[in-house]
Amino acid sequence: MHIRRAREALAAGRPATRRAFVGAAGAAAAVVAGGVLFGCAPTAKGPAAGNGEGGGQGASASGSRAQRVEALMGSMTEHERLCQLLCVTPEALTGMGQVIRASDATRSALVRRPMGGLAYFADNVGGLEQVAQMLAATRDFALDACGIPPLLCVDEEGGQVARVANRAGMGVENVGDMADIGAGADTAEARSAAEYVGGYLRGMGFNVDFAPVCDVASNPESDTMRRRSFGANPQLVARMVAAQVEGFAAAGVLCCPKHFPGIGAAVGDSHEGRIVFEGAEADLEATELVPFRAAIEAGAPMVMVGHLSVPAVTGDDAPACLASAVVDGLLRRRLGFEGVVVTDSLSMGAVERYCSAGEAVVLALEAGCDVLLMPPDVDEALEALKAALGEGRLCWDRIDDSVRRILRAKLGHLGPF
Repeated sequence: MHIRRAREALAAGRPATRRAFVGAAGAAAAVVAGGVLFGCAPTAKGPAAGNGEGGGQGASASGSRAQRVEALMGSMTEHERLCQLLCVTPEALTGMGQVIRASDATRSALVRRPMGGLAYFADNVGGLEQVAQMLAATRDFALDACGIPPLLCVDEEGGQVARVANRAGMGVENVGDMADIGAGADTAEARSAAEYVGGYLRGMGFNVDFAPVCDVASNPESDTMRRRSFGANPQLVARMVAAQVEGFAAAGVLCCPKHFPGIGAAVGDSHEGRIVFEGAEADLEATELVPFRAAIEAGAPMVMVGHLSVPAVTGDDAPACLASAVVDGLLRRRLGFEGVVVTDSLSMGAVERYCSAGEAVVLALEAGCDVLLMPPDVDEALEALKAALGEGRLCWDRIDDSVRRILRAKLGHLGPF
């Protein structure tokens, strides 16, 4: 009943209430063979965590998920394996202007460069049916090209960062700023908001949401994350983040907590240039890392690493996603995260001011990242990776570690393929 009501409301162009969508998400969880609300390709829900080999609906009848991963790895060319590491905009993929549909140009581009993921923004969002058709066709083109569905990603936090809910005529409610939800200190409300957002995203065909925000807005001199963060108390933020991780999992969407190791205390904007955590490593442990621990314990399948410089950890001004002391040292080893690590956009000022675009993709992989988000030039990124392999800076074992993590996540959450 919930699914039917949500579908009918959206098809009629009426706003679908949060209750309808939360109910729809819960009902959908019980329907193993159910498709997404707009008739896109089915999206199966495996275990919330990206930290294991759980069977999930993505495991094929021919064997376990691990066996299926190895079968896929054996069938992929070196070029296809490198492309799985990249998540780019549809404009970067096709070389065209604003993309609002998956055309022959999209099909051809995915044959040449079968990207592991695509990231969509407000300019790609025109209406419910348009988005659903664009994403469904993109998924089909990718499957035709390489047999592997793409991560179809969006930033949909709620409040000021909502590519879908902030577009007129979409017929969905904006859940509001996380600061307001955090002020209520109600984890049920946080989970409900995530289920609702995940429900309408899944209904359109998105399978990844770059949310929730784990940053602790503890610096009164910075308002960069003030509205986007759940608050200034690390323990409160941790509880709200864990609830949202569970909510997104219930809705069948891969969430990606961000921006590790936590940018809430930094002054400035990494879109423009370098931002720094000025405290000691112990301060980081006591504040910024607390919500990320909670997200991982709640089963977060992905984590996004930001561009914060942490000299107390790295000894230099390297952006976090390019620093092995942060990605491999803090996230992988200290926090025990085994899922997919995503860089923040590699087109941002903090990275561009630190090194060349080609060097950035190599450093990110050396640091331990898996998904390279939005490098400025797709061909340059691929050539830089190939050159690093040729020079011995990177090896195929390192590349394949990341590809396996990406494939495990896809098999566990994106349905059988």
